[in-house]
Amino acid sequence: MSDGLQTEDVCSQYLRAVRGALDAIEATQLPAIREAAARFAATIRAGRLVHVFGTGHSRMAVEEMFPRYGSFSGFHPIVELSMTYHNPVVGANGQRQAMFLENVQRFGPVLWRNFATTPDDCLLAISTSGCNAVTVDVALEAQRLGMYVVALTSRAHAGASTSKHESGRKLSDVADLVLDQLAPAGDSAVWIAGLETPVSPISSVTGCTVINLIKAEVARLLTEGGAPPNVLTAACHLGVERSRQLFESTYDDYRRRVGVLYK
Repeated sequence: MSDGLQTEDVCSQYLRAVRGALDAIEATQLPAIREAAARFAATIRAGRLVHVFGTGHSRMAVEEMFPRYGSFSGFHPIVELSMTYHNPVVGANGQRQAMFLENVQRFGPVLWRNFATTPDDCLLAISTSGCNAVTVDVALEAQRLGMYVVALTSRAHAGASTSKHESGRKLSDVADLVLDQLAPAGDSAVWIAGLETPVSPISSVTGCTVINLIKAEVARLLTEGGAPPNVLTAACHLGVERSRQLFESTYDDYRRRVGVLYK
């Protein structure tokens, strides 16, 4: 890293990296985001599910899609606690175990055996590196089951990384459509003079930005198609009573929708 960047104010470094990535998303990724959103909206209109899967810190992007304020049913978040429960760090449920488990081979068929999916379903698989074995395997099995698979990854980070999947393939190699969230190789964006390694990843910002772009476009398509979604909405927008009604109706709708996975 150049001395110029190491001496630049660290906050300015981070903000510049985030702004640059967000500008690049706008410049290069919107057609693919709209393509993904059109697929997802069609799936939701058909009464099926858009499964959203990620391990590790990609869990944040999964839960950004649903459930939270400003989101709606039709998306089915899938996270495995054994690979996403980070706060113990060491000891039982520690990070070493989680990082080991996310590279166990042939996990995909084990996961999908729990659900009655159809080719009308879609999968949004999320991995910044695109190289952990579990996410690649989940995507491969989803494709085998006939699902359309969208990857949310960083091509730069994947390009600098080695796949842990036994096939040698990365998530971008197996997806039908790839959305690049444009985090840099290694993810961290701030260099400090005297510190050997960079700090402050940006994938949480860029990944969740892509998630919300998808969410907005799907909501537009559903609404314009005559099927506006029930949206989890804060009371400051519509009042306490209407917010409570939407809370209940959204979760009731979600319960109804995911019921098809267990028939």
